[in-house]
This record gives sequence, structure tokens and C-alpha cells, in this order.
Amino acid sequence: MPTHLRAHRKKRGQRTVGYGRIGQHRKHPAGRGNAGGQHHLRINMDKYHPGYFGKVGMRYFHKTKNQFFCPTVNLDKLWSLLPAEARENATAGNAPVLDCISKGVFKVLGKGMLPAIPIIVKAKFFTKLAEKRIKEVGGECVLVA
Repeated sequence: MPTHLRAHRKKRGQRTVGYGRIGQHRKHPAGRGNAGGQHHLRINMDKYHPGYFGKVGMRYFHKTKNQFFCPTVNLDKLWSLLPAEARENATAGNAPVLDCISKGVFKVLGKGMLPAIPIIVKAKFFTKLAEKRIKEVGGECVLVA
């Protein structure tokens, strides 16, 4: 936009440029950034940002993430971990063995249904529902340390 069309051209010659004779247009009258959030700007913080200040929960010193590493898989995705040839050759007499740990999965969860073909699943953890559904189709849950 060319300068001569800008709204500020109308303010030329006015000493206060629309900002009034009392307050004036000062740099940071309420403080910079989040300053005053617990003092003079508290109403805004409480209304629009509840819970911004304070702490929640317990501290955990020197938390190592390794002991909490536990990737999961649901039952409906379990067969996708098997190679295609093992899926085709699977029958009631020839149950495929799925080693979840070698696929990078530690825990088997119970969401979804399995096909009516038995499967032997090796994992570190099984939920009760996963174990029940695997055994319903004639499969087996093998715990691996």
C-alpha cells in the first residue's frame, strides 16, 4: 500500500496520535511478556490460562527411561508381524510361532479379534484379555524374560 493511503496520514499534526493526553503511548506499560501474571494481570491468567502456575505430581530424581520402555501391539495387528509365507502356511495343526521381542514389541494388548487359527505368541507381558483371546482360538502365550 502506498504511504499516502495509510490511515496514519490522518494523524499527522496531532501530538498524541490518538493515544490520549493522560496515558500516552508508552513502550511496555504492563511489563514485557508474561510479567505480572501473578500480580496485576492475574485476572487474565486465571480466566484464559487456568493452571499455568504451580506444580503437579511428585519429583522423580535420576529417572532412567530404559526401565519404562515397553512397546505394545494389539491383537488385531498381531498377524501383521508374521511374514507372509508363515501366514499362508498356518493351519490348525501347524501353528506359527511369533516372537514379539525380535519384532521390537514387549507387550501384547487385547484389542481386536484373532482369526480362528492357533498361534504361539512369545512376549514379555500379556494383558488378561489378550491371553484369554489367544487361548480361545487354540493358541498359546509364552512368557519370555
